[in-house]
Amino acid sequence: MMWLRCCIIIAATIATATTASADQETDRLREALRSATAQARQAADQNAALQARLTAAEQEREKLRKQNEAYRGQIKELDQSYRQAVKDFNDRIAARDDALEKWKSAYGEAATVARNKDAERAKFEAEAKDLTARNKDCVAKNTQLVKVGQDFVTQYEAMNPFEKVLDHDPVFGLKRVEHQNAAQDFRDKILEQKVTP
Repeated sequence: MMWLRCCIIIAATIATATTASADQETDRLREALRSATAQARQAADQNAALQARLTAAEQEREKLRKQNEAYRGQIKELDQSYRQAVKDFNDRIAARDDALEKWKSAYGEAATVARNKDAERAKFEAEAKDLTARNKDCVAKNTQLVKVGQDFVTQYEAMNPFEKVLDHDPVFGLKRVEHQNAAQDFRDKILEQKVTP
């Protein structure tokens, strides 16, 4: 019996030790389960937070993509507007250059016309001076011619009838030679007054 008692004591000790050991193992497993549950909850919370951040990041990315597309559209419009402005500016410069060339050409023609007119004016002024001088010379010669003519007429009128008869005398012709010499002198004086062109 002792043995039995020893066996019972050993079995009770083992059972107690096993029960204690089983209780410890259960406690340890419960603690591990609690810890694992807490970690699982924490992991789930982190996962939810990360999922929320991912969703927010995707929304932000989509928002930025749309904004980027809008900016690209604006850049394209601005580029087209810029190109059109440059084209318009270049067209205006070309039109201005064409107008400038026309003005230069017109100015050159006007300057040529002005130079020609100035040359003509100078030529006409010289001709006018020459004509004025020639006119004065003609007036002076005409005055002298009138004087010679008047002298001739006065001398002819001053002839008495006897001299007129002697002038036409075919026999002696003395006075006639004298009158012819006087007429030749008057002719010479008249020819001296002739205006040469």
